Amino acid sequence: MALEHALLVSLTERAGSGYELARRFDKSIGYFWSATHQQIYRVLKRMAESGWLNSESVTQEGRPDKKVYSVSEAGRTELARWIAEPFDSGTPRNELAVKVRAAAYGDIDALRTEVARHRDQHAQRLDLYLVIEKRDFPVPSQLSGTALHQYLVLRAGIRVESGFVEWCDEVLHALHPRVSPRAE
Repeated sequence: MALEHALLVSLTERAGSGYELARRFDKSIGYFWSATHQQIYRVLKRMAESGWLNSESVTQEGRPDKKVYSVSEAGRTELARWIAEPFDSGTPRNELAVKVRAAAYGDIDALRTEVARHRDQHAQRLDLYLVIEKRDFPVPSQLSGTALHQYLVLRAGIRVESGFVEWCDEVLHALHPRVSPRAE
């Protein structure tokens, strides 16, 4: 997936300036696709030059004018083409899993500390996702359209984070220092 497609999705949901889009991106798509604000601005310019976006200059009081982007017909066509295109999910990369596999060759206590750190990060993200789910999607059975699609992606995030926390707990339990019986 190119950043262009992630931005098309966000702009299809709601038009916005580069600044607004970067802030929205940080709070939604940014959970599973990272980009700096500078990258977003560069790509928006390229997308506008390619005809995928329309832009409108909006006058602001006491500040410079801002450019508000929306998806053009060519952008919608590209988004539809990309959605239908098959992709290879490939092999997931997980450096922590490789470190756990190599545990016998390193410092187990240091590895446990690293696993615990990752567990805490994923638990925090899981907690955030659960707050978002409760706040934004209180009655999932009544969802349709874009709201349903956003909810489904959020549920995937909840499942991934929950699974990762459970795996870290399993690793921490398995790597727990065992007390050896005293020789008598």
